Amino acid sequence: MQNLAGATVNSIGLKAQMVLIALQVLQVAFLWFHDWIPLGRLNDVRAVRSQDTLQRLILVTLIQSVPWTIGLVFSGLYFGQSYPDWLGSWLRGTYIALFLGELYAWWVPYLVRADAKRAARYQLMFGNTHSFLPLRNGIVPNTLHVVLHVSTAATLVTLFAFFDGN
Repeated sequence: MQNLAGATVNSIGLKAQMVLIALQVLQVAFLWFHDWIPLGRLNDVRAVRSQDTLQRLILVTLIQSVPWTIGLVFSGLYFGQSYPDWLGSWLRGTYIALFLGELYAWWVPYLVRADAKRAARYQLMFGNTHSFLPLRNGIVPNTLHVVLHVSTAATLVTLFAFFDGN
């Protein structure tokens, strides 16, 4: 499909766009705020800050938030329209990267290969947060991170199911 300027665009239905944007809002909010705003037992801001300097927390927040915020902003700007190819590629690329990071940081050490150093750090940062999974290899993904990871997987399913990307 081509737009008025003759550029090739990806078609994504309005309902799929709404689902995609809702998932993006959830994830972008998480990425920006989970280390900064106390959310009861879902996070432990004080514990996270005990493990990183303020400068490092700011840097990590920017690195983990800006690319997905860009995707959300442009998804909103193109809401109700066909998404340009570049936006589909941006969204797929950034959410694949996010999901791979989540797997590497949480699920590989939890399910496959123990990492004592990571387990000790995560225990300090997340040991007082709510979780529903059993402890395994010294790690237990907390509820807030599980919600993020499920949302990331759902975002990828939405992107690959509804974009007709090249």
